[in-house]
Amino acid sequence: MKIKLVHDVCGRDVLVRQVLDSEGHCPWDGKPFTRDYTASLAEALEAAEVAGTALEAALQRVAGYEPAFVVYKESVIDPLQEHVDRLGATKSAAG
Repeated sequence: MKIKLVHDVCGRDVLVRQVLDSEGHCPWDGKPFTRDYTASLAEALEAAEVAGTALEAALQRVAGYEPAFVVYKESVIDPLQEHVDRLGATKSAAG
């Protein structure tokens, strides 16, 4: 999974890999994404991307078994959406 962010200072799209490569700074304007916790933020973003990739792979494996059930999309998406909304991603992406 590749998580894409929008830097609310310069308005440019940034991938988590770019944040990691720039040690928690915007690759476009060089400004840190957070003043006090740059390394922790980068670590958390990397963990989120790794976890997302693991979730995708696990769901793909489950689907391959052709199980006798249907997963409620809301049970997977809604908890994640709450966190994304809290981060203001939908507001930033829309405007």
